[in-house]
Amino acid sequence: MGQSLSKVYVHLIFSTKHRTNFIDKNIEKSLFEYLGGICKGLNCNPIQVGGYRNHVHILCLLSKKITQIKLLEEVKKQSSKWMKTKGKKYEEFYWQDGYGIFSVNPKEVEIVVEYIKSQEKHHQRKSFQDEFRAFLNQYNVEFDEKYVWD
Repeated sequence: MGQSLSKVYVHLIFSTKHRTNFIDKNIEKSLFEYLGGICKGLNCNPIQVGGYRNHVHILCLLSKKITQIKLLEEVKKQSSKWMKTKGKKYEEFYWQDGYGIFSVNPKEVEIVVEYIKSQEKHHQRKSFQDEFRAFLNQYNVEFDEKYVWD
């Protein structure tokens, strides 16, 4: 085969440091747009970006020219620097050290889009920690609770 073809959907999930509620109504729309712009700049076409108060979800196409770790590193680094410029209340903003990145079946992209869009409603009854544990369990990821949170 002469061509290198790829279409890998990934769902990125990560929280603010110590799950501090930095993502308020004043910043969320701009933050989500900025995160999507970073993905786009890395040739990882953003499909849906959202989140709620202390964490974000990004559904994008993973470029064949970038590794998972580089995508996460750039998204978190660039957006953290940007957040710190948005006012005094965001000067101490940090993302958690870790993250989750999960593959998405192309037939389930719309389900993930709707899931990300409904974060505010979803988190009326489930914490971020419970949500993230559910993803880890769904994908059969072995983890030690004491190393997941910071």
